[in-house]
Amino acid sequence: MISKYLSSIEGISIFPVIGLIIFFGLFIFLIVRIVRLDKKYISQMGNLPLENNNEIKNNNEIKDETN
Repeated sequence: MISKYLSSIEGISIFPVIGLIIFFGLFIFLIVRIVRLDKKYISQMGNLPLENNNEIKNNNEIKDETN
C-alpha cells in the first residue's frame, strides 16, 4: 500500500541516495575523529571507572593540560 503511494511521487528515488550519503559522511567523520584522539586521553578514560575519587581529580587536571 505504501509503495503504491511512494511510486507515484516524482523524484522520490533521490532520498535513499541522500540518506546513504549522510550516513557514510557521519560514519567517516566519527572514524577520523576517533583515530585523531590522543592515546593518553583514551587510556585515562578507559581507566576512569577503576579509579577512586582522589585520582579522578588528578585526571581532570591532566585533561586540562592536554587541551
